[in-house]
Amino acid sequence: MALGLAAPVGIVVGPAFAQERGRPRSPAPANVKLGFIDLPDNARVPGKLMIRFSLTGMDVAPAGPPQRNAGHHHLLIDTELPPLDQPIPSDFNHVHFGGGQTEAEIALTPGKHTLQLLFADHDHVPHNPPVMSQKITVEVTAEADEKPRTAAAPGAKVFFVDLADGATIPTRSRIRFGAEGIALTPAGTKSDNGGHHHLLVDTELPPLDREIPSDFNHLHFGRAQTEAELTLPPGEHTLQLLLGDHDHVPHDPPLMSPRIRVRVVEGGQVASAVQPAAPAAPPASGAPALTPAPNDAVVYFIYPRNGEAIFPNSTIRFGLRNMGVAPAGIAKPNTGHHHLIIDAPTPPLDQAIPADLNHIHLGNGQTERKVTLPMGEHTLQLILADENHIPHDPPVMSERITVLVAPNGRKPARRR
Repeated sequence: MALGLAAPVGIVVGPAFAQERGRPRSPAPANVKLGFIDLPDNARVPGKLMIRFSLTGMDVAPAGPPQRNAGHHHLLIDTELPPLDQPIPSDFNHVHFGGGQTEAEIALTPGKHTLQLLFADHDHVPHNPPVMSQKITVEVTAEADEKPRTAAAPGAKVFFVDLADGATIPTRSRIRFGAEGIALTPAGTKSDNGGHHHLLVDTELPPLDREIPSDFNHLHFGRAQTEAELTLPPGEHTLQLLLGDHDHVPHDPPLMSPRIRVRVVEGGQVASAVQPAAPAAPPASGAPALTPAPNDAVVYFIYPRNGEAIFPNSTIRFGLRNMGVAPAGIAKPNTGHHHLIIDAPTPPLDQAIPADLNHIHLGNGQTERKVTLPMGEHTLQLILADENHIPHDPPVMSERITVLVAPNGRKPARRR
């Protein structure tokens, strides 16, 4: 599992930029627009907020391989623009999204802060001309009040399955976890005796009377998953499970596993403390192997939403959580590109998605598409696919939504 898209951010004094010889800059087309989605200037925001990036006129591609008219996002926090002919620094004030991410959860201290987006090429060097958003100011309100805690049944417990303290695991491991005496329910579903897992990686317990953070060290499994594929660098790490209720708040008393230590090694052997995963079934004759995806990856519509009315010519915008965007043909773990399914059933999930008027490929890493639809009701669905246009395993797809195409983009008024 990828360790999420959340970017925990602290505020530090902006660095003095070391001047070095200018780098060649990739050209950018005219009329490119970069900005924040639903985050206006002078907004009042909570200390932890999800921000989403809007890009028109270029494509999103991960850092590394060069791509024409493409790049990846950088978020500048409480700092001025860096030199535009050098790679953008990487620190608390310059947050990189080199995996092709189009959103991030950030944490800010109370008070006023500035935010600005700066697009850059495969080498993290801004384009020529630079592609950047307006610099906006946000004000973070005081810390949230304590939240009421849900009671846990006596004797309930949470635990790792076949993973013991001191185990040796490979850099990419499937971690399984269970619970007894309490029901596993998705986030948002209130239950008298239910909750979902959170995996704490290399961190202490968070405050038990507040919502569990969501960042690289606090992984949420809000769909009540009981396993995750975890990628860790070689070395010593700590893991602990903490159950949270519908609001991600620990129970009273808290349900948590012992904090265990694991040793991560490159590939190779797995100690007996971890039960080896059952060998994957061989693919059917002629069927391609499926690319794995994190269990908590989500693809969704930013616009429109289910039941909305839209104009005949509308720009469909979409987002991706817990994975990154990469163009077709580029194989990179935990990435893929969008496909928009219009007025068609979900295609087979073990084959390449068709390419036609009902199955639109966004193979350059686009995060929006202008479509023209006839009047009436239509269905839309998003499916992420790998470099070969084949859906992941498990598939990363949105619900199928229904939209009404109307001349003025509005539903007709009901007659009285």
